[in-house]
Amino acid sequence: MAIYRFRVTFEDYEDVYREIDMPSKSTFLDMHEEIHKTTGYATDTSSSFYVSNDQWKKGTEIAFKPTQRKKDAEVLLMENIRLSKFIDDPHQKFYYVYNFDRPYDFQVELIKILKEEAGKDYPALFKSVGQVPKTMTAANFPVSDAVEEDEYVEEDDTQYGVDDEDELDGFDSEDEDEEGEGEEEREGSSGYEDEY
Repeated sequence: MAIYRFRVTFEDYEDVYREIDMPSKSTFLDMHEEIHKTTGYATDTSSSFYVSNDQWKKGTEIAFKPTQRKKDAEVLLMENIRLSKFIDDPHQKFYYVYNFDRPYDFQVELIKILKEEAGKDYPALFKSVGQVPKTMTAANFPVSDAVEEDEYVEEDDTQYGVDDEDELDGFDSEDEDEEGEGEEEREGSSGYEDEY
């Protein structure tokens, strides 16, 4: 039996990757589960593989726990599709989106086709490089409290002296020293004085 060695790379963390040996008869669900054995993330989350070209353009979707809309469109299911069905190229690529609620994107590339080694259990982790982000929030910007944001804005205003009336006096035009004169001049220059 052929063994596919895939390199699985976090799209946003290129220095973090795993190389996993998968039997050719494995399903995409087997690969989904094996990826998350190496990351420590929960495997019961809606995710999809996309058959891709060399530019990582998404093609056919192979889903796990798809939405009703995807089911209605007859999306392929991970548990029903063997890896070998979509291996057309010795460097076949799959784009993988894990957890659509707070997604991580992975690039999965076939890097080698090997012969099965007697006595070795598959699937198997061949190589592990870098630490995966500890939590799903690590890949997303933290949402700060509105109170903190308000405090920051207030500090920013006082830093530039916007709340100090005396400093704004230097910006008033000389024409407005006598009340209303500046407005009349502007009205006259715009040609709207007859309308009032």
